[in-house]
Amino acid sequence: MAGKLISEMGLPTSIANIFAARNILTAKDALLLNEFELMELLDVDLDAVKSSIAQISASVCPPYQTALQLMQERVDKEYLGGHFPTTLKGLDKALFGGIPFGALTELVGPAGIGKTQFCLKLSLLAALPTSCGGLNGHVIYVDTESKFSSRRLIEIGESCYPQIFHVKGMAKELAGRIVVLQPATLSEFAERLQQIKLSLLQNQVRLVIVDSIAALVSSDHERHVKAPRRDALGWHVSFLKSLAELSRVPIVVTNQVRALSTNHALSYSFQADRKSELARNRDISESHLIPALGMHWAHAVNVRLVLEAHSGQRFIKLAKSPISPPLSFPFIITSAGISLLNDDGMEVSGTEINSILNEGGVIVSAGEE
Repeated sequence: MAGKLISEMGLPTSIANIFAARNILTAKDALLLNEFELMELLDVDLDAVKSSIAQISASVCPPYQTALQLMQERVDKEYLGGHFPTTLKGLDKALFGGIPFGALTELVGPAGIGKTQFCLKLSLLAALPTSCGGLNGHVIYVDTESKFSSRRLIEIGESCYPQIFHVKGMAKELAGRIVVLQPATLSEFAERLQQIKLSLLQNQVRLVIVDSIAALVSSDHERHVKAPRRDALGWHVSFLKSLAELSRVPIVVTNQVRALSTNHALSYSFQADRKSELARNRDISESHLIPALGMHWAHAVNVRLVLEAHSGQRFIKLAKSPISPPLSFPFIITSAGISLLNDDGMEVSGTEINSILNEGGVIVSAGEE
C-alpha cells in the first residue's frame, strides 16, 4: 500500500499537481516527510498539508474494526464458511463441525500411522451424495508417492455405506469423481496447481488433498536442487492457501516427520543447560519427532492434526486450531478406515502439544499408511 500513487487518492487536482511537480508520487514519498517539510517543499499552508496527509493515510491504511463488527461480518458471510464432517464424532465436535472450508488443514505423522487412510476416507465422503453426509462433488487427490488405492477406497465404502456401494454402478460412479494426479517434482506440482485452480473456478471440486507435500521437497533435494529446504515450498504454500480462501474449498495436506536432533532441541541459548541431559538420552531422536517441513509451513497451515503412537496405542491429536483447544483421541484402523475408540478427547498441554511420538510397542507397517 505504501507504493500507491497519490494521483489515485482523490486529492484536489491543484494539490495533486503540486505533489507531482515536486516528484512526490507515492504514499511512501509523502509520509516519510513531516508536516513542516511538506509545507516548505509544496509551498502550501499547514491546513492544506494536514488535509492531504489525512487523506493519503486513510487511502493506504484500512479502517479499524471492532469485535462486534467482525462478528457481524462472519454472520453475513456464513454461507462462505462451514465445515466438512470427518464422521469422527469427537474430532468433528472439537473442530466445531469438521475440516474447515476455505482453510489449509495438515495431517502430520510417521510413515504407516494412518495419514493416507484418513485422506481416502475424506475423498470418499466428499464424493458421496449430500443425503449420506457427503459433499456430492469432485475430489482432486495429488498422490506424490503412489499410495492412493482404489481397492482400499472401495473397501472403506463397502464397510461404511453398504446401502450405496451395493447399488450397481455406484462404486464406479463415485470413484470417477476422484481425480488422481501424480507429480514427481515441485515444478510438476506447480503446473498441477494451475490446473487445480481452473477446476476450482468451475465450482465442481469440493475437496483437494495433497499426499504428501514433503515428499516433493525430498525428491527435489535428492536431485541436487540448491534452494534451501525451508524456502522450497514458499510459493506453493502461498498458492495453496490462497486457493483455499478464494474457492472456500477445504484443502488437506499430509506432512512427513524427521527425528528431533539435539541441535534442534537446543535452538535457544537459555536451553544450553539441558545439553548434558539430552546427551544422556540418546533415544530421544528415535521416539520424538518433528514435522519434516519448517516453521514457514507450520505458520501457513490453519489446522494441524498430528497422528502419533505411544503407550501401545495410536492417537490423533488436534495440535493447532484457531478455535479449538489441543485434544488427543485414541484411534484404530479397521476395514472402515480410521475409527475413534472414544469421543472424549484428552487435553494436552506444554511440550505434548508440539511433540510427535512413535513409540510404545505400536506396530506401524507401511501397508497401513
